[in-house]
Amino acid sequence: MKRVVRKAIMPVAGLGTRFLPATKAMPKEMLPVVDKPIIQYAVEEAFDAGIEELILVTGRGKYLLEDHFDHAFELESTLVERGKESALDLVRSIIPTAGRISYTRQQKPLGLGHAIWCARNLVGNEPFAILLPDDLVQSKSPCLAQMMTAYEKTGGNLVAVMDVPREHTNRYGILETGSVDGALSEVLGLVEKPNPEDAPSTLSIIGRYILQPEIFSILDKGEKGAGGEVQLTDAMAHLIGKQPFHGYRFEGTRYDCGDKLGFLKATVALALARDDLGQDFADYLKTLKL
Repeated sequence: MKRVVRKAIMPVAGLGTRFLPATKAMPKEMLPVVDKPIIQYAVEEAFDAGIEELILVTGRGKYLLEDHFDHAFELESTLVERGKESALDLVRSIIPTAGRISYTRQQKPLGLGHAIWCARNLVGNEPFAILLPDDLVQSKSPCLAQMMTAYEKTGGNLVAVMDVPREHTNRYGILETGSVDGALSEVLGLVEKPNPEDAPSTLSIIGRYILQPEIFSILDKGEKGAGGEVQLTDAMAHLIGKQPFHGYRFEGTRYDCGDKLGFLKATVALALARDDLGQDFADYLKTLKL
């Protein structure tokens, strides 16, 4: 019997050095794509997929993330006084029900695997999802919701995947694949950031996962991999052959908002998709002489 996925971890302890100086005093997850911070897209995706409890793994100076998903009483009072009901409804609509978001800290930047391990006591002995906010997926159906549907079929462990240029395999966790069933690929092996000539494929993991709790006993060992960090990919590799493990080719477009160019692409794409901005923005882009 497959256990229901109720909880999700969102690691947000990174320093965001690629966006300095913008991120000197503000978490990179608060950078706006059009008019919503990056993290809000991921939070909405999690809740839209049926996640009941979200666990944010934060670090020092990340208090703005907590404030964003809480009441801002002075702001709300001012909006009431000025009769700005639509703005008031907007800022209140992003506040989750009490208890739906929990926070824990990663005191040292020891890698993604370590960040996930920091949430082990809040997850407990049940399957869970992981969303990396830097990966913003534009799709008709939320990427995690697509995976939840696939998980009903596969059980076990499931990672979102996409093909990348071979010269970029050293940036990602790469799959060695077996049988293919539509959007699902059996995972026979995982390699973290292999050199292009050594990569078993070009099928890369992106920042969406559904994992079984047995991963925590592997992460407990604190074994370090690429970059001297505790790599989640290395830990997941230990589950292959012991539990079902699949890659899922999601429908949609993924933007890497941890990269300046990816961030700009996401901003343009999501602005063009907006009913209130899209046409005017498209008309403006046509006037640019490149």
